[in-house]
Amino acid sequence: MSFQDRYTLAYKTYPYEKSPDQDLDQPVRHPVVVAGGGPVGMALALDLALKGTRVLVLDDHEGIGMGSRAICFAKRPLEILDRLGCAQPMVEKGVVWNLGKVFHHDDLIYEFNLLPEGGHKFPAFINLQQPYFEKFVLDHVRALQADGLPLEIRGKNRIDAVEQKNDRAVLTVMTPDGPYRVEADWVVACDGASSPIRGMLGLGFEGEVFKDSFLIADVRMKANFPTERWFWFDPPSGAGASQLLHKQPDDVWRIDFQIGWDVDRAEELKEENVRRRVADMIGQDVEFDLVWSSIYTFQCRRMTKFHNGRVIFAGDAAHQVSPFGARGANSGLQDTDNLAWKLKLILDGKATSKLLESYDIERIHGAEENILNSTRSTDFITPKSEISRVFRDAVLALAQRHDFARPFVNSGRLSVPCTYDGSPLNGPDALEGPARTRPGSPCPDAPLDGGFLIERLGDRTGADFQILGIDVDVPKAFEAHGIGCTVLSVSSKGNETLRERYLGDAESAVYLIRPDQHVAVRWPAWDADAVRAAIARACALEV
Repeated sequence: MSFQDRYTLAYKTYPYEKSPDQDLDQPVRHPVVVAGGGPVGMALALDLALKGTRVLVLDDHEGIGMGSRAICFAKRPLEILDRLGCAQPMVEKGVVWNLGKVFHHDDLIYEFNLLPEGGHKFPAFINLQQPYFEKFVLDHVRALQADGLPLEIRGKNRIDAVEQKNDRAVLTVMTPDGPYRVEADWVVACDGASSPIRGMLGLGFEGEVFKDSFLIADVRMKANFPTERWFWFDPPSGAGASQLLHKQPDDVWRIDFQIGWDVDRAEELKEENVRRRVADMIGQDVEFDLVWSSIYTFQCRRMTKFHNGRVIFAGDAAHQVSPFGARGANSGLQDTDNLAWKLKLILDGKATSKLLESYDIERIHGAEENILNSTRSTDFITPKSEISRVFRDAVLALAQRHDFARPFVNSGRLSVPCTYDGSPLNGPDALEGPARTRPGSPCPDAPLDGGFLIERLGDRTGADFQILGIDVDVPKAFEAHGIGCTVLSVSSKGNETLRERYLGDAESAVYLIRPDQHVAVRWPAWDADAVRAAIARACALEV
């Protein structure tokens, strides 16, 4: 067995077991069926189940794949995972980093800190191999299932057909014991970039595939490199047109080589050829084990809409970006965070399916932002002409001495959550406060009473929205249109970080915060009628 085969095997963490559904004449109806048990699918299923929704996960595999694949998980997704209850073991196992460096040949051009300010519970990034990520989520799910979490996982259950009805979808599922059918109020396709469900519905992508190839090599070695992200343009080793190096747990290091478009992939993936590139980069005398390798191309594409009838798409099934920038898994987790609360309100009859239109609007906005930055980064990394290369090298030379040139380099612009400017769920901004907490923006963290604001806002209370009152009298609880709000009342006295991030020059503030911790509306004082109207707007209600 080759090294490549050894590290792409899967642990049978949810091996196939025959379900009672398979012996019934009529298909069983489920509120939500999630297709795919990867990071995005499992996070969505966990979020919905924690909200009390019964969820069925169908996966054509039987557990966790062993290729490292996604490794960079950003601060905002860690906050989401903390609300779901499984972030802490990831941070403890992961490699924490905030600092990145950019080189041209062997010259340091500049360095950047992705989290230069304090007052946050989580770092800018951790590096953690995807199998660990999946294991920690699944361990948490298993522990909660023992206490009655309404989440079922069926391995070796492949969806072969989708039939859409007005009020449901009917799925044909293939198993080792033959096919059976299930029904679902809603199906969420988290089945990856090649998304069989997208193909079944005749839906495609729009966007661009870049003509270049990148070789990933994960190697285990004892090295003196610091825990930083290092990126080279035209590296001195000559092992690739660009290179990327950063550390993972267990003394494993991720190395990316830009190897060009017209390459023989099978030849490049041979162990001896991968080892040659790695040795050219890290030194011929450095001992290492080759753990995993793969070749990918840059793709910046998305669906025109992220939901079609009773089927909703999330993660790579809905959009794809180049791996540089760590926007794939991180944006997929933000898809689930945006979708779960909306689907829950719809299932509970507190909102209509019209609310899903905002999922399209907001997450397409997020995908477009990621695609824009990813495309700029790709164009900079892979010049399309000699004059483009001359321009790029001139920018790199300027960036070494002048701050203004550094944003053009783009290799330091990694995954950040987007602000949903222009969302139909946003209310008018009645507070002349900091721009970073305007309607549509994700709430920034801040220290609070020995803990942190985001974890207080993310308390799993079952409430639909949160009201944050700062230096102002607010009720202890609030409800409008059948939608409940928990209320957090705090003082900014002695807390300059909270004041700077949420008040600015304002004397007081009231924030209506969505379940995904994005700001819906903010005011300088409490106004019950304004809050009622804002809740209706944020839930796309016509009242």
